[in-house]
Amino acid sequence: MKAAALAFLVAGVASIGALADDSCRAQAVASKLRGEEVRAFMDACKSLAEMVCEGRVIEQKVSDDAKASFLKRCTQDEVGR
Repeated sequence: MKAAALAFLVAGVASIGALADDSCRAQAVASKLRGEEVRAFMDACKSLAEMVCEGRVIEQKVSDDAKASFLKRCTQDEVGR
């Protein structure tokens, strides 16, 4: 079961960059993940989404004042509400 979860996780994480319109939640549903597999996938996907959003802060030169709200909204959008 762990091998299957890992396979879904790797496939989902690899596809997050390619599928910019799909949130982590949408990818988990499309992959038909259940139980522990969903939790593990969502944790990994959220970590990746946070890194992507940190990169966007740098690229877009977001001010320090707006950084926290930008990161929160960006992460929510990537993960899926």
